[in-house]
Amino acid sequence: MNMQPVRSSAIAAVGYDPSKRELFIQFTSHPTTYTYVGVPITVYTDFMSASSKGQYYDLFIKDRYSTR
Repeated sequence: MNMQPVRSSAIAAVGYDPSKRELFIQFTSHPTTYTYVGVPITVYTDFMSASSKGQYYDLFIKDRYSTR
């Protein structure tokens, strides 16, 4: 997966696979990459354009999509 570094104090990098609707997030506090399944591309694009990635994650991704 091609991870894209982002400007965030909480999130280091983000990736997305539109064919599988999987969102990949690597947090600054932990080197593991988390995979969120069933994420629409609109959530990914809104996430990437959000001024605060951490706040967007907390409001629209965390506890809304399952991880694997």
